[in-house]
Amino acid sequence: MQPKSDNHLRILAVGDVIGRPGRRLLERMLPTLKTRFQFDLSVVNVENAAGGFGMLEDTYREFLGMGVDIMTSGNHIYDKKGGETWMDDATRMLVPANWPPGAPGLGYNLFDCGGGQKLAVLNLIGRTFMRPYDCPFRAADEILPKLQEVTPLILVDFHAEATSEKAALGWHLSGRISGFWGTHTHVPTADARILDQHTGYQTDLGMTGAYDSVIGMTKEPVIEGFLSQNRLRFEVAKNDCRLGGCLLDLDRATGACVAIKSLFLSESELEQI
Repeated sequence: MQPKSDNHLRILAVGDVIGRPGRRLLERMLPTLKTRFQFDLSVVNVENAAGGFGMLEDTYREFLGMGVDIMTSGNHIYDKKGGETWMDDATRMLVPANWPPGAPGLGYNLFDCGGGQKLAVLNLIGRTFMRPYDCPFRAADEILPKLQEVTPLILVDFHAEATSEKAALGWHLSGRISGFWGTHTHVPTADARILDQHTGYQTDLGMTGAYDSVIGMTKEPVIEGFLSQNRLRFEVAKNDCRLGGCLLDLDRATGACVAIKSLFLSESELEQI
């Protein structure tokens, strides 16, 4: 990335953080990434952060303590019990806005990004090969006008399984939002680019956790499950931890993305930075 301009807002987006190994890696990496890339705000997907599935209030506060600005999530966000007692007050964490009505948490919110401006972040979840959630396309169309009245700086984390659904929604929103990225599959895609000279796009950021694994879990139980069709207990893997994400530079006046860069960093690569 080029040196950051005063006219631009730089965002660090981080893919699904998997359990304690992912949290510890992010905690170690954030100060170095902040120094090297001078990002203004970080947006981190945390739906797998507590034991590999879901979130706890203590984990939410842990992310705040390490300097994470905004958190997004997905289908596992309610896997841990008790979310209804704290999620409505967790204003720095989002849940999918097209989840059925009544679910705890905020689907979108506005965040201070300096200079008297606000950054809007919207969290959505897909339906293809997943549960029959409300339509993310229609949910976005309903919510976006409310956000556009406040700010041109709008980001979307789309937590979805199918690359086709992610690409379709990215193009559907192109020109209306500043940045769009997918999460959920835990595998980074090599297609970061700018759609219609306005919307920064990456189909999936990948995960932040152990890549000596099957999408973050120890290999043996997963392989045995495929061989025997028996579902065995999953455990969070620990080795070869890497961060998956991207950097986006947004024009503060127009909201257009002017640069996007994928990140896929191991701990040794971080040390070189």
